[in-house]
Amino acid sequence: MIDSTFGDRVEAAFGRWGQLCVGIDPHAWLLSDWNLPDTADGAETFGRLVVAGCAGRVGLIKPQLAFYERFGSRGYLAFERVLADAHAAGLLVIADVKRGDLGTSVAAYGEAWLTPGSPLEVDAITVNAYMGVGSLEPVFELAAAAGKGLFVLSATSNPEASAIQRARVPDGPHAGATVARAVFDDVAERNARAGGTGRLGSIGVVLGATLDLADFGLDLSVAPVGGATPILAPGFGHQGAHVADLGNLFGGYAHSVIVSESRSVLSAGPERIGQAIARRVLEAGAARG
Repeated sequence: MIDSTFGDRVEAAFGRWGQLCVGIDPHAWLLSDWNLPDTADGAETFGRLVVAGCAGRVGLIKPQLAFYERFGSRGYLAFERVLADAHAAGLLVIADVKRGDLGTSVAAYGEAWLTPGSPLEVDAITVNAYMGVGSLEPVFELAAAAGKGLFVLSATSNPEASAIQRARVPDGPHAGATVARAVFDDVAERNARAGGTGRLGSIGVVLGATLDLADFGLDLSVAPVGGATPILAPGFGHQGAHVADLGNLFGGYAHSVIVSESRSVLSAGPERIGQAIARRVLEAGAARG
């Protein structure tokens, strides 16, 4: 029996810390700016310093695995140490890993990231439904059993995705909807079936904050009263989206949005990152009202 759902924990984090989520992306140029080597050790130090800056200021972080994986096994060890610090600090961790596959393969990915006690255990992961949302069924089951969360890519900000995500579904229960809308609706239906008493569901979607979501067939003007789909929204800050526009961008779902910022915070450097995070938290809180 799980103590709480991921949606419950996100809702609690929002209530205590607000909606800001700090990305941990140790780009080579950021490591250089922080006077750290472009190595696994440098990425570890970077990540742990960011976690320290987040502790007591925000409730959520989103480390990007790719910047650790490039260092092989040493990078994974560094990532595990960053996760250990995050867990100790009480931060909710959304690992940006974008996993997607079929059958036992996707189940194994889920086991790696969502199993309690795993070295890579996190609170939620991003997943890719290119082979159909149903292909992720084993991971949905694992997440539900462990009280974990998932964020399914729906409408992403890279221009190469537009042709696929705006294409129309030819048949089935979501016939006529855009692919982005079909993914969103499938996730929303899963949250509704899961029930629960919280305002937020545990399965979310990724929607780029710099997009005109109407172009993707997404109307977010009204959110359901319970089990609303949480939205992980990259693109705030450096990429151009403004947190003050949260309501205009996401309508009735504005209070369900995880405001993801990376470079706009990380570029402050190791000495000023805490101040940068505190400032962005205040701005996000003002936008929430």
